[in-house]
Amino acid sequence: MQEAELAPVAKLFPPQGKWAEFNYFALPDTNRYIELSEGRIIMPPHPTRSHQMVVEELYVCLRTFVRERNLGEVHIAPLPVRLWPGKIREPDIFFLSKKHSARAGEQIYGIPDLVIEVLSPGTEQTDRGEKFIEYAKAGVIEYWIVDSAKQRVEVYTLKGGVYELNERYSLGAKVCSHLLPELEIEVEIIFRQE
Repeated sequence: MQEAELAPVAKLFPPQGKWAEFNYFALPDTNRYIELSEGRIIMPPHPTRSHQMVVEELYVCLRTFVRERNLGEVHIAPLPVRLWPGKIREPDIFFLSKKHSARAGEQIYGIPDLVIEVLSPGTEQTDRGEKFIEYAKAGVIEYWIVDSAKQRVEVYTLKGGVYELNERYSLGAKVCSHLLPELEIEVEIIFRQE
């Protein structure tokens, strides 16, 4: 499509820095991750095959654990999460406890109890920087950062409004959660590439 053809469509939407939630929700349906932050639309890079394989393994392990114990809901992106008005993110994986089931919406979710982000070269700075601060500010109780390059999972717990590192889990270990104390996931399972 030529730039001249795109111009009329672009005029239908506000410029970066001026986006509001009603503009965000007026976007056409897509399977792309699209986030809203500081009045800007953010489209993270497409995930890679290895990124998605890690997300899938973690999702299956976490969802199975949560379903077997009837603890709540587990979802994967793209599914918008409102951290506060005007701040919408799409975590790779999130868990919402039954206790907070009122936060579940059809179009958007409220603050999850646990968020997992799988690092990619194009998202690492955001996942370790902006999102790390935002999830803590919003009150997400536990945040996992999954580093495929190092085959490591970092588990952070919210204490006094900031995240404290609980543990870094590498090959040979089992990832444990303070929020879900019986949960144990072997690191090898997360990073297997079958």
